Amino acid sequence: MEVKIVNKSHHNLPAYATELSAGMDIRANLTEPVELKPLERKLIPTGLYISLPEGYEAQMRPRSGLALKHGITLLNTPGTIDADYRGEIGIILVNLSSEPFIINDGERICQMVIAAHSQVSWKPVEVLDETERGAGGFGHTGKK
Repeated sequence: MEVKIVNKSHHNLPAYATELSAGMDIRANLTEPVELKPLERKLIPTGLYISLPEGYEAQMRPRSGLALKHGITLLNTPGTIDADYRGEIGIILVNLSSEPFIINDGERICQMVIAAHSQVSWKPVEVLDETERGAGGFGHTGKK
């Protein structure tokens, strides 16, 4: 699938790191380093603008290395970029560690996965179909 992209950053276009990668690394596009203090959140610009086909979204997901090594993750994960959004992609990072973290220009801050989705139309009913699980909620499955 081809997706139109405007790259106003000073970095290469996002790319898959390996042949079977699901996500592409997204880089910070900064004029100077940004400090994220413990429990602080900031919107980090990417310089990227995309036009997705109808029926697709871009999911912005944390990078496991940043999460494990530094406690840096996305606040609204996965963040969704809708097919009709035309603004700059911004990434809301949060520092869940007890140490400040510096984000440098060009740093890989998240990954983007392009995924198909469906829209539904609601059909109001009085009763739902029966299932084996029924109304069993959190922690219910697998418990005997």
